[in-house]
Amino acid sequence: MSGIIQHQAAPGETVLVVDFGAQYAQLIARRVREARVYSEIVPHTITAQEVARRQPAAIIFSGGPKSVNVEGAPSIDPAVYDLGVPILGICYGAQLISRDLGGSVDKGGRGEYGRCDLTVDATGSLFDDAADQVVWMSHFDAITVAPEGATVLAHSADAPVAAFENVERRVYGVQYHPEVAHT
Repeated sequence: MSGIIQHQAAPGETVLVVDFGAQYAQLIARRVREARVYSEIVPHTITAQEVARRQPAAIIFSGGPKSVNVEGAPSIDPAVYDLGVPILGICYGAQLISRDLGGSVDKGGRGEYGRCDLTVDATGSLFDDAADQVVWMSHFDAITVAPEGATVLAHSADAPVAAFENVERRVYGVQYHPEVAHT
């Protein structure tokens, strides 16, 4: 790889983007870098031990094309949740967090694809104000019950839990795609 400069971030300066097969994983990593934070894309098979060794500042779970409720759907080492590293789930990633931490993900009536009106119910850590927003959705399943201990921050017509947070556990999720220009 001559001519390519490899950036080696110090511990606690890297955001790991866990790829669950999303078409947007590269875009998520790029958006993080545009915010002047180093990011690396890693496979969903990464172990909690490997995450701990890397000492990331945060983790982002990408979206993905599968349902978290089907056999063989991509998952994550459950011990990752116990590392104390902040985790943001986007779309599939948010559904995975919800399912893994005691919430529910169910098949939606019609799903949401493209432009969608988001109703912000509480600002929390994810929103500056309670103004409703236009976001980009791409899901059929929906989070119907937030993870245990989480606060629901937003909803849409077909996503009862479109954004949530559990500040104590440092887990956050959005059903929509904040990385795309349409949001």
